[in-house]
Amino acid sequence: MPARPAVDRAPRVAADLDVSGRPLALRDVDLDAFLHPKSIALIGASEQSAKPNTAMTRKFDAWARANNAKFYPVHPRYETILGHTVYPSLADVPGDIDLAIILTGQAVDTFEEVLASPAKFAVIFAAGFSETGKDGANLERRLEALVAGGTVRLLGPNTNLNAFEDFRQDLPGPSIALITQSGHQGRPVFQGQEIGIRLSHWAPTGNEVDLEFADFARHFADQPEVGVIASYIEGFKDGRTLMLAADHAAQAQKPIVIVKVGRTDAGASMAQSHTGHLTGSDAITSAVFRQFGMTRVDGLDELLEVSAGLARTRPQQLPGWAKRDREPGVCVYAISGGTGAHIADMISAAGLALPDLTKATQKKLHDGLIPAYLRVSNPVDCGGPPVADARGRQILDAIVADPKVDMIVVPITGAVAAFSKPFTRDLVAVAATTDKPIFVVWGAPPGTDDTYYFQLLDGGLPVFRTFGTCVTTMRAYSDYWRFAAHYTSPFASAPTKPSAAAEKARAIITQAEPGAALSEWQSKQVLAAYGIKTSKDVLCESAVAASKAATAIGYPVVMKISSPDLLHKSDLGLVEVGVGSAKDARRIYAELLTKATKAGGKRVRIDGVLVSELVTGGVEAVVGISRDELFGPVVMAGLGGIFIEVLGDVTFRVPPFDEHQAAVMLSELAGSKMFDGVRGAKPSDRAAVVDVIMRVQRMAMELADVLGELDVNPLVVRPKGAVALDALIVRAQPSSLANRK
Repeated sequence: MPARPAVDRAPRVAADLDVSGRPLALRDVDLDAFLHPKSIALIGASEQSAKPNTAMTRKFDAWARANNAKFYPVHPRYETILGHTVYPSLADVPGDIDLAIILTGQAVDTFEEVLASPAKFAVIFAAGFSETGKDGANLERRLEALVAGGTVRLLGPNTNLNAFEDFRQDLPGPSIALITQSGHQGRPVFQGQEIGIRLSHWAPTGNEVDLEFADFARHFADQPEVGVIASYIEGFKDGRTLMLAADHAAQAQKPIVIVKVGRTDAGASMAQSHTGHLTGSDAITSAVFRQFGMTRVDGLDELLEVSAGLARTRPQQLPGWAKRDREPGVCVYAISGGTGAHIADMISAAGLALPDLTKATQKKLHDGLIPAYLRVSNPVDCGGPPVADARGRQILDAIVADPKVDMIVVPITGAVAAFSKPFTRDLVAVAATTDKPIFVVWGAPPGTDDTYYFQLLDGGLPVFRTFGTCVTTMRAYSDYWRFAAHYTSPFASAPTKPSAAAEKARAIITQAEPGAALSEWQSKQVLAAYGIKTSKDVLCESAVAASKAATAIGYPVVMKISSPDLLHKSDLGLVEVGVGSAKDARRIYAELLTKATKAGGKRVRIDGVLVSELVTGGVEAVVGISRDELFGPVVMAGLGGIFIEVLGDVTFRVPPFDEHQAAVMLSELAGSKMFDGVRGAKPSDRAAVVDVIMRVQRMAMELADVLGELDVNPLVVRPKGAVALDALIVRAQPSSLANRK
């Protein structure tokens, strides 16, 4: 049989790549034949008792019967298994094969046989690859080479076959699609079906030699029945494909909820040993999640309940509050004042709004529905009995109709027999009449009350066991739909050709050796090439030139050494602020040269002395570029001074991103209000900082092969405009010149 052409392995053309050489689109993998195969070959089939492969053989025999697929057991020593004809090798199987499942001990050798067949997809179940050490890593590299040269798509190795579990077909509403790198960690989400939470897909990706998170996330986002993609991830194969998949899901308005291990050194170490992935910087990974609207959670209980909550609260259209980029108004409706106060504290601490209901709504609630001595402004406390009669429905209708209310939360800490049935009946009925989500906490322990299962969950409501998970979901709901209302794909407008500034900047940077720093003067020349305003500086090579420059700039001035070898100038006493005369300028020039030579030795390179204008006032910020193993160039922004030195108040974005995301970066800072003016100071020009961030981003992309690090610190932000007072650029090391594709 003639070989089929390789799928999507052709070299990328320029139009497919951004200016840094990274892809602008995901590869095209049709996963339908993998998830819904019409023909399955199981290599290593068995029906002997106590054989691990026997359970798999029975599983796929049953799956094939249930799904009207052909099942071909393959084994060199059997003639029949479970009533099926057994084929000695894959080459003997008649017809096309959608999926080849490899259960043999020599899985890589078997995969070579699969490559010679007409199979479309293969799965390697076995472990023993990069997660086990050097020998396993070598074996995995051999497998990677085989995949790259063949036409068969591979899942695994070190994976499970959870994609072929039995999914309930009787559950309504948007579903959860699950992606995990550890099959066992996905089990609690899969078992959500037992209490009525719909799951439609499960992809266990393992070591991701070929098929990866991004392939499945893209496919699941395109499925009409999928409302949310839930994920348990230990490490991503490629930072850019993660971003492209998240972008695809964002454009489809399909939220991604994710547990990503590796927050700590211990967790990162375990993740590396288990899957062989690079975990990357956790702070940068979290920033990418925010950049693309992904919700990060910590526990598997959160993964299930937050995913189910988002799936069950999908609005028919973008909410008005989201379009206006404001927090939704939350109303707490409780049968106990203490319960309402408790969850109201948690909601407020999460940054959500608890507006007072309108006077008209409060009057309606007190007019025969709720006793006058109970609070109805927000939280609403009905005292309990009204939920058991006709008043219960009327109260809910009044709250839902209030124009200040966008979300309702009903916290029930324990079941009350007289209230449970009518209260939950009304909750389900009212939820069906509105796009405003009604979040319910049902805290009764499992087994003490069936209401949780048979009325609330079966009624399609987002239901939670704890206040904490409920509030986490409410926060995620608000964040996601405000994100969705303003999201545009950054890849559609990502630069593919360098700007005029790139050539000039590259020539300056490459004057330094790889891994070496540029002087402040050189670094500022690079900033200037990209249109970033710097302080007025004159590089002087004599005391006379320094005095003339200072006079021309206007006293007082700042004088400092410019040297690629002396980077921490202030710590070494190589900066003098407030030089007030020509005589002082000449004296300071000589003193700085003496100090520089003493600090760095005779071999220290000194460009000269920078004479700079003295800039006062404004807020000190910092903008920079760093490199990440997984994502490549990363843009950083923060507040300078004590905020970065002591508090580390910075945030990150990975190019490409738009001006909206640059503005969001500033709002994420703990000291963000500094830009708004404090203690009588005028507000600082946030737009000017955004402009600098966007120019630095362009620099990060265009100079990705030569620019290793950049610090613009401080960037003084004034009421109008921003000025870079200092800058440091480090040329990239040779090992970092090759971008991850």
